[in-house]
Amino acid sequence: MGLASLISIGGETMKKTTGRRFGALLVGLALVGAAACGGDDEAADTTAPAATEAPEATEAPTTEAPTTEAPTTEAPASDGELEGLKGTTPLVDLSDEWKQAISDFWVEEGNEALDDWSYAAESFDAVMLIALAATQAGTDGSALANEIVAVSKDGEQCSDWTTCVELIEAGTDIDFEGVSGPNTLNGNGEPLEASYGVLNFGADNRIDDSLTTFIPAAAPESAVLPLATAEVEREGDGVLKLGGLLPETGSLAFLGAPMIAGVNYAVSVINEAGGVLGQPVEYLPGDSGDTSTDTASVTVDRLLSENVDAIIGAASSSVSLTVIDKITQAGVIQFSPANTSLKLVDYADNGLYFRNAPPDSLQGAVLAGIVAEDGNASAYIIALDDAYGTSLADVAEEVLGASGVEVLGKKIYDPAATSFDAEIAEIVAADPDAIIMISFDEASRILRTMVENGIGPKNKAVYGVDGFIGNALGENFDAGA
Repeated sequence: MGLASLISIGGETMKKTTGRRFGALLVGLALVGAAACGGDDEAADTTAPAATEAPEATEAPTTEAPTTEAPTTEAPASDGELEGLKGTTPLVDLSDEWKQAISDFWVEEGNEALDDWSYAAESFDAVMLIALAATQAGTDGSALANEIVAVSKDGEQCSDWTTCVELIEAGTDIDFEGVSGPNTLNGNGEPLEASYGVLNFGADNRIDDSLTTFIPAAAPESAVLPLATAEVEREGDGVLKLGGLLPETGSLAFLGAPMIAGVNYAVSVINEAGGVLGQPVEYLPGDSGDTSTDTASVTVDRLLSENVDAIIGAASSSVSLTVIDKITQAGVIQFSPANTSLKLVDYADNGLYFRNAPPDSLQGAVLAGIVAEDGNASAYIIALDDAYGTSLADVAEEVLGASGVEVLGKKIYDPAATSFDAEIAEIVAADPDAIIMISFDEASRILRTMVENGIGPKNKAVYGVDGFIGNALGENFDAGA
């Protein structure tokens, strides 16, 4: 199966075509045997599981793991204990050219070269969608929110800033094809289509890019929602001003560099081409922290006082849920490149909240499909207790059952715990074929305990998700953190 392989839904081949719409509840799965870096054509060919229906959105607790510090100890010796660990994250087959360009830009800004691309493309595209919507609306006020969905579909396709602006100025409706994928948005401002990278850890406890495969996912037309419009009026001043609410610190800090780089690179590309509404786009960075602090609230207060038109972030759904009311009630757009919680699907957001990361109804079904396709007869789910962890665990549990995989247990844990011995003991006693982990940065400590108890990735089929799948996991694991 090559790069041209496409997902089938209801017997039809999924392609991005003008006017085509998909809902957000049904997922069809198809693995595309292609490497993420370098296009290794010898990657294993995998047959797609049958289409599976994701369950209805369910509400989950909104607490999030506080950031905890690992005890200062000598790092345990590592012997490739993570080899075989497999995980999903929203990801497309990013071109080497784009990755090199954004990494070079990031280095020129005084940072280390990027080696993790998690949500970099989504962050880049979030800025592009907001800027294109402002161009089409002719304002940086709240009315630009009414054009964000419009520029994402049902028009003439364009993928670079200059071409898209020329089409808008000529009076042509556009369909922005982003770096992260089609970016086709539903009426509630979330994706109708998605692509997941299936990442595999190698013997060096780092992601082996040559093994990466991709799963496109979409959902039925029956779930398409009517277009929401901005319910709070706020006038613009002619200068598009963006604020950042991204994880410089906290339990998702490993996502900070690629996301912040994506936003800054997009602003740079736009400004080099003349900006928006005849003025350079302004960007004010800000930290989201996590829900163990009030960092996000303090950042949002500052950004609102500086009259931003849109805020990019947060990465954490639980963090977003702590500030979404404050942002949208001020008539300001909130656009997250990484929120996935189902609690945000129908949140009362005044028509001002958007995200281009797919909801957990998609990732949960994709993950469960991989577990089933790999031939596992049983599974155990261990998930952190927050809006992201519990909703994703619920989806995975339901789809696993529907796929014939027996779920032997589902453990919701406190990510601030000092030990995970009790939780791992329960998994050892259950003796599942597969273990699904839904975690943040505490994943390295959980995996260390699993390895010590003989149920690490070398002994069991272990699967993870975007909350921790990245090279930072290997670095933390090797350091004993």
